[in-house]
Amino acid sequence: MSQTPTALVISAHAADFVWRCGGAIALHAARGYRVSVVCLSFGERGESAKLWKQPGMTLERVKAARRAEAEKAAEALGVHDLICMDLGDYPLRMDEAAKDRLIEIMREVAPRFMLSHSQWDPYNTDHMYATQVVLECRSTAQAWGHRPGGRVLGAPQLYLFEPHQTEQMRWKPDTFLDITPVWERKWAAIQCMEGQEHLWHYYRNVAENRANHFKRNSGGQAGGRDCKYAEAFQSIFPRTVDEL
Repeated sequence: MSQTPTALVISAHAADFVWRCGGAIALHAARGYRVSVVCLSFGERGESAKLWKQPGMTLERVKAARRAEAEKAAEALGVHDLICMDLGDYPLRMDEAAKDRLIEIMREVAPRFMLSHSQWDPYNTDHMYATQVVLECRSTAQAWGHRPGGRVLGAPQLYLFEPHQTEQMRWKPDTFLDITPVWERKWAAIQCMEGQEHLWHYYRNVAENRANHFKRNSGGQAGGRDCKYAEAFQSIFPRTVDEL
C-alpha cells in the first residue's frame, strides 16, 4: 500500500475549492500529498451569472466553460485528481447512487484530512447541504458492514473552509494556515475562474486579512511568525496530540 499522504476536498460547485482552500491544496501538493478534489456540480445555474448574460447561452455551454475553468485551476494548484460528479446545482441534490460513489471515493483516497463547507449558509443552501452529505458519507465509509471486504475509512479530520460573510455562518476558525509560499499558485487558479471575476480581489483580501490573524495567533508582535497570505478553517472533530 502506498505511503503517499492524501487529502480530499469536497466542493459544492466548481469554483469553491479555489476561493476557499486553494492555498491548502497547493501547499500540501508541494509537500508531496496527492490531493483529490470532488466537484459535486459546476455551479452552472447559480454561480455563472456572467456567462448567462451572454446572448444565446445554453446550460451545456455554461457547464463546459465552468469545467474548463475548474480543470485549469486544478492544474495550477497541483491537484492530483479532479472528479466532477455533475449533479446539478440550485438546488444541489444527491441520490443514494451519488452518495455511494462519494463513499467509495473517500475509501479509495483514504485521506489524512478532508475539507468542505461551513455547516450553515443561509445564502447558499447548496454549501451546507454538501457538508451534511459529507458527514453522512464519512460516517458510512467508516462502517465495516457497509460493503464489507473493502477498505474502510479511518477517522480523517474534516476542516470547514471559510464561507462568504462569515459572521452569518456560525463558523468559527480554529486553524490558520500560512499559504504565502504558494500564494502565486492560488492567485493563478483564482484568475482561471473567469465566470466569477468579481470575486478575485475579494478573496485576495481575505487571504491578506487571515495572514494578519495568523501572525497574531503565532505570537503577535512579541515574536509572531511573518505571513502575507493565509487561509482559515474550523475543525469538526477533536484532535489528538502529544504536545501543544
